[in-house]
Amino acid sequence: MLVQLGVASAWADPLQGNEAEWLKTMVFAAHQTDYSGVFVYQSGGRVEMSRITHVSDENGEHERLESMGGAKRELIRNNDQVWLYTDGRKVKVEKRQIKRAFPALLPEQISTLKENYLIKREEEGEVAGYHVHTVTFQPKDNLRYSRKMWAHYDSGLLLKAAVMDDRDYIIEQYAFMELSIGGNIDRKWISQAKSSPSDISRQVQTSQLTNSELLLTEASGWQVDELPFGFKKILEMRRSFHENREPVIHMVFSDGLAGISVFVEKLNESAHRHSGLAGQGAVHVYNRIIGDSLVTVVGEVPARTVIQVADSVRYAGQ
Repeated sequence: MLVQLGVASAWADPLQGNEAEWLKTMVFAAHQTDYSGVFVYQSGGRVEMSRITHVSDENGEHERLESMGGAKRELIRNNDQVWLYTDGRKVKVEKRQIKRAFPALLPEQISTLKENYLIKREEEGEVAGYHVHTVTFQPKDNLRYSRKMWAHYDSGLLLKAAVMDDRDYIIEQYAFMELSIGGNIDRKWISQAKSSPSDISRQVQTSQLTNSELLLTEASGWQVDELPFGFKKILEMRRSFHENREPVIHMVFSDGLAGISVFVEKLNESAHRHSGLAGQGAVHVYNRIIGDSLVTVVGEVPARTVIQVADSVRYAGQ
């Protein structure tokens, strides 16, 4: 495949040769590198700091994410098993409920990104004391954001990532402030997430979200006619929420970097809902009423995109 790619000009196809291999290195590094550090997340006026520790060994991947400031929250993952510690409780979480998180922002199937973004390496620099070089993802349309990622020059580990609007203004950003790659990293916390019979019993009692979800093997009848090119349906499910008498249809779409969720719920007679747009940072939310149903579209995309998607939602079932 690389030989075939080499026939084309590097300028005609930015995702070729070294660039493609470098993206694969970034994906691999997020899962195989041992590191520990503190990163900051900025979106609009919101700023959050978290401490993350990641270890890869003969038993697989282990990750610990701790919130810093505010309510104490801790997420521990051993491969596909994820536990959330909050308010003195330990709750098992389905991994598919957690979106791709920093620094593992790139999808494993990077070939799909080329369909939607022009990808190229740019300048070198420094983040958290480490030498990095930059990869930019420029969208081929105006229905998604451009992105910029700074990766460790030696390992490929992602150290900084920014989402930018069409004026190149940063609207969302992750960046390590402190970081240690390799070396002697504390591993005592890894055993915390191992299951026991009492843990499983507690999971049944406390993990209401998992128990109230049902993945749909057949389409619900609701469909989206005008998704941006390259967005594919990842899953469709029925979810029960406390305030809803009937399950809510939830569809998730992704282009590999950006995600869009579509929720369809029956309107309660007592509910005072109306159409409207809201947003913070890179995320926009748009509501639209269709008959006796409320359609809500949430996406890490420009406002025009969630409006386009919501306006194209319709019921095509029997």
